Amino acid sequence: MNAIGLISRSARWVSKPLTQYFSHARQQGFTQIMRSWQPLAPSRMMSIDWYLVWCIALLSCLGCVMVYSASIAIASENARYLGNESYFLIRQFIFLILGVIFAVLIFRIPIQIWQQYAGILFIFALGLLVLVLIPGVSHKINGAHRWINVKVFSFQPSEVMKFCVLLYAADFVVRKQSVMKRLTKGFLPMAVAVACVGALLMLQPDLGALLVIVSISMGILFIGGVNAIWFGGISAILVAIFSSIIAFSPWRRERMFAFLNPWGDEYALGKGYQLTHSLIAFGRGEITGVGLGNSVEKLHYLPEAHTDFLISVIAEELGLIGVFVIMMLFVWLIRRAYQIGYQAEIMQQFFSSLLAKGIAIWFGVQVCVNVGAASGALPTKGLTLPFMSYGGSSLIINLLTIALLLRIDFEVREKMKRGRT
Repeated sequence: MNAIGLISRSARWVSKPLTQYFSHARQQGFTQIMRSWQPLAPSRMMSIDWYLVWCIALLSCLGCVMVYSASIAIASENARYLGNESYFLIRQFIFLILGVIFAVLIFRIPIQIWQQYAGILFIFALGLLVLVLIPGVSHKINGAHRWINVKVFSFQPSEVMKFCVLLYAADFVVRKQSVMKRLTKGFLPMAVAVACVGALLMLQPDLGALLVIVSISMGILFIGGVNAIWFGGISAILVAIFSSIIAFSPWRRERMFAFLNPWGDEYALGKGYQLTHSLIAFGRGEITGVGLGNSVEKLHYLPEAHTDFLISVIAEELGLIGVFVIMMLFVWLIRRAYQIGYQAEIMQQFFSSLLAKGIAIWFGVQVCVNVGAASGALPTKGLTLPFMSYGGSSLIINLLTIALLLRIDFEVREKMKRGRT
């Protein structure tokens, strides 16, 4: 009876604040969402950063072109895709249209609503990470359980988690600002949350997504003013953890050795195969490339040419000039995201500021890892090139993130206008 009573009291203790929270959210949050759901007047449309919009449009459209070029061989010669050479292009274009539609809807939601629901969204994303581990629900590709199959397409919960951990980390820093210098209250709760995410991701396994999520969380904590000593110590521990994961995992250890010597006889046709053919693609492209559509490496030599190694096909077909233009677009995007965060900080919109800077960290890390792995500067890792690589989950979540960034910039501009008047 004592045990039953204890469980009953614990259930009431947990359910009461949750009930109050959802009740308040229902009364306040949904009302604010509906109030904000008004068409933008022409004058307010000018408050949108159209340079940012065109930058994303250029990256996404160029991504569709390159996905088509990189996937023609595999799509036309594989019975699974019915011999349709446009299979991946059509799907990528559909994902792009869906992403734009969802992004327009997301843009209509005020930032304070995202802050209000940050915790719920984080728990929802955790639930998806658990769901993907259930046999029969997940879709297994190359030995990894990273996808949930919903018949029409498969999506990656880890991409949803990137978006949700961005919101949760920013909300956490704002709520805990007064105790950010303390370990137990200012750092440890976030560390425990990320550790839970890390454990679920390693069961899939998905080390690349974990690297991005940890980078987003640590970056926001650092910007938010966490104790520098604790930050340095935890960073060292994280490096040790990632090193241990590689050291105690035979296939990851082999991949690391292959990275150090990809042309070795024992690796060139094994763990170093992708890297060697990626480097060949970079070498063939030289300055101006071999021409759009003329890549040889995409003809079944370079695995995952339309996803993780799309930049290699770009390097081969468009050369150093094409890669440089794309990298400059990403540099401008990351710089612009940080500028928006800085402007939000000046206007004392601290949650928005952390979000924007977190977005800059997110895209910065993912682009560096993807391009670094393809060019041989970093060990090979399965991460997509934002807005360009084939993949519905990644593309849609990236576009939703940009919608969030545009909303932050929009609210900053509106507040500045009100300040002038």
